[in-house]
Amino acid sequence: MTWARRIEGRVVTDVVAAIVVALTIGYAIVDPPGPSSPWPTWSAWPVAALVSLPIALRRRRPRAMLVLACAAATLATLSGAVAAGMIWLTFVPTVLALYLVATTASATWSVSALVACALAATGAILIFYDQVLPGLPLPQTPSELPPSWPVEIGAICVFLVVGWAVGGAVRWKRETTARLVRHLSEAAVADERRRIARELHDVIGHSMSLIAVKATVANHVADERPQEVRAALAVIERTSRGALTEIQRVLGLLRSDGDLADTHVPAPGMADLPELADHARSAGVEVELTVHGEAALPPTVAMSVYRIVQQALTNVITHAGPTRCSVTVGIDGRTATIDVTDDGPRHGRPPRASRGGGHGLIGMRERVKMYGGTFEADFRPEGGFRITARLPYDQNGAVT
Repeated sequence: MTWARRIEGRVVTDVVAAIVVALTIGYAIVDPPGPSSPWPTWSAWPVAALVSLPIALRRRRPRAMLVLACAAATLATLSGAVAAGMIWLTFVPTVLALYLVATTASATWSVSALVACALAATGAILIFYDQVLPGLPLPQTPSELPPSWPVEIGAICVFLVVGWAVGGAVRWKRETTARLVRHLSEAAVADERRRIARELHDVIGHSMSLIAVKATVANHVADERPQEVRAALAVIERTSRGALTEIQRVLGLLRSDGDLADTHVPAPGMADLPELADHARSAGVEVELTVHGEAALPPTVAMSVYRIVQQALTNVITHAGPTRCSVTVGIDGRTATIDVTDDGPRHGRPPRASRGGGHGLIGMRERVKMYGGTFEADFRPEGGFRITARLPYDQNGAVT
């Protein structure tokens, strides 16, 4: 609806412009500054209307209207139907049509049109001053604007170049804006893909690590301790169901093109941290979870805290095995801090180099970066590994 109104407004503007230009050209022919046209006085208005008509129709057929405007002005000049000294005014519709062509056509086409119009106008004026003007009766009073073909040619060429240049600048601006919008759209899609990939990595990585550990335990004690096998299978079942629910939530985002918070399955948050600790305990990690602060976190920040703790515990399960781990989360209303420290693998097993890299740490670092916070992850001198993160935020979950 808005687009249609905009088109109607432009058409009305073109019609008004065509009428104004036609009246100006007609008046110049009726009362010229130089010798009068040999045509009847009444003919000035049909000639002016014909020359100005392309202005009203230029948005429908820009190229055709440019050809019509230039041809009409050229024929009117060659036939002597225009005003000597004001021929340049007859080519104003050509300038307006050329502007629109320059905004819509390629640079090669618009430059060719500019050159063709300039050559046509120049040739018509030279012929007029050489063959038509000498046969016109001299005015009874001295002309206030003596006819001069260099002035007329110069004025027309300047107007044509200005119209073409402005149209080209508008076209360049539109193309630049379109490229920028396309680039921003592609960047948004890429960011969304990375965000979804992080979600899937966190969900699948944590769940599969826990399932792998419990499956290994069940396989080793299947004959001697069947009760422990049953407990391990229960953990595997619970973990796999939870992973499927999370994956369905993320895949629902792909289908709905919405935000993670818009899916029907609730996003994990601070209330789910104890369950994370229980999962890690079932994998043999002694987890001590501590949460300081009573302030409620915005949903996006709470989910980021959950994912960081989840990935940190996944790293402990995967790389340190049965060990002790301390998880501390602090909330003060403006900043969320996370500290995850483990004692390293037991039985003297050397630490794995992958603890210092991989997609898990990269994902955590990117989550913290979104909030302009700080993230550190490194081996401890006394043994083990430590991850610290600080996420500043406001109550809307945005970066402070």
